[in-house]
Amino acid sequence: MADKPGIPTEESPYKGQTGLRRLLNATRYSYEGLAAAFRNEDAFRQEVFAACVLIPLAIWLGNSGTERALMSCSVLLVLIVELLNSALEATVDRISLQHHPLAKRAKDIGSAAVMIALTNVLLVWSLILAQRF
Repeated sequence: MADKPGIPTEESPYKGQTGLRRLLNATRYSYEGLAAAFRNEDAFRQEVFAACVLIPLAIWLGNSGTERALMSCSVLLVLIVELLNSALEATVDRISLQHHPLAKRAKDIGSAAVMIALTNVLLVWSLILAQRF
């Protein structure tokens, strides 16, 4: 593929690493990402604290392994979507802090994804707990 003007073609120096070194680097980057999200994102912190309450509650309230898994995973999905939304917002802010319709659209769509994940928690928990009570 021919080089395009103004577009860097070099890859990360870490791209070629394999095996245990790659796994250790990936694990470290993941922990750094979690720490950055916890340190900088209020919504992520709130959702982590909610997960610390809801996941043990799901294990206690679920009647079967399937129910416990569905309830717990619905909560974990919120954390995953929030991390992706935070990454998207940081990327948009890195490009420009100016108000732009496309930046607003990207951030609004990311926020909508979080809202759908939260609605999923409400739906899953409601359906499972409605059978119990």
